[in-house]
Amino acid sequence: MPAVWYLTAGIPSERSMISYPTYRKILLQGTTLLLILILLACAGKGTVPTSPPVVKAHRELPRMGYTIQVGAFAKVENAARLADGLRRRGLNAIYYVSHRDLYKVRFGNYPTREAARQKAERLQATGMIDEFYIISPDAYAVVNQDKYGTSFLRDELVKTAETFIGVPYLWGGNSVDTGFDCSGLTMTVYQLNGLDLPRHSGDQFETGMPVEREELQPGDLIFFHTRGNGKISHVGIFVGEDQFIHAPGTGKTIRRDFLSSAYYRTRYVGGRSYL
Repeated sequence: MPAVWYLTAGIPSERSMISYPTYRKILLQGTTLLLILILLACAGKGTVPTSPPVVKAHRELPRMGYTIQVGAFAKVENAARLADGLRRRGLNAIYYVSHRDLYKVRFGNYPTREAARQKAERLQATGMIDEFYIISPDAYAVVNQDKYGTSFLRDELVKTAETFIGVPYLWGGNSVDTGFDCSGLTMTVYQLNGLDLPRHSGDQFETGMPVEREELQPGDLIFFHTRGNGKISHVGIFVGEDQFIHAPGTGKTIRRDFLSSAYYRTRYVGGRSYL
C-alpha cells in the first residue's frame, strides 16, 4: 500500500489523506498560479486606473457675417449722431476709430453680401446714409487667429479696447455721443474683431467658458457684482498685469483699473473666455 501523507504547515506527513505524488502536483500548480499573479501585479505596478479627462464645454461665439460700414468723420459727434439714428431704426450700430483717426460707423450682421447690400440701398434711398461699404467676414481679426494664433486675436482685442479709453459712460448707451455702458463696450470691442458677443453682461457671463483668476489672459472678460445683491452688474476686459479696461460709471470715462484694488477684488465674481 503506498504511503499517504498529511500536510502540516506545508510539510507532508503520514497522516495525510492524499498520496505524495498528488501532493507534489497540487503544490506545483499552486506555485505556478502564484507566480502568474505576482507577474501580473508587477506589470501593473504604478498604474492607477483613471477616468477620462473632463473636457470643459466651450460655447464658441458666432462670428460676424457681412456688415455695412458708413461715414468717415473727423468729428466723433457726427459718427455718434449717425449711429444713434440707425439704432432708432432697430439696427445694432457701433462706431470705431480707424487707423487714420477717422470715426466710422458699422451696423448689421447679414448672412450674405447681397442681403447687406439690399439693406444698405434701402437706407440710402431714404437719405439715412450716403456711400456705404460692405465688410466681409474675412476682414476681421478673428479670421487670422488660425494663421497667427490665439495670442494675435487677444492682442487685437486689447488694442481695440484701448482706443475707447477716455469715452464717457452712460448706462444703456453704446455710442461715443452718449457714452458706453460696461457691456456695450465689451460687445463693441468683440464685434469689431469679428465675434458676435451678446449685448448684456449677464448673457456675456453665461456664454463664456469659466477661467480661474490666476489663469486670466488678455482679452478675457471679468465680471463683478457692484450692487450688493450678488448678481452680475459690471464687466470689463482683462488686459494683463492685473489690469482691465471698463466703463466704470456715470460721470466717468472708460479707463484702466487694477483687479487687485480693494473695491474690485471684493466684488469679483469670475472670468470668462471666448477664444
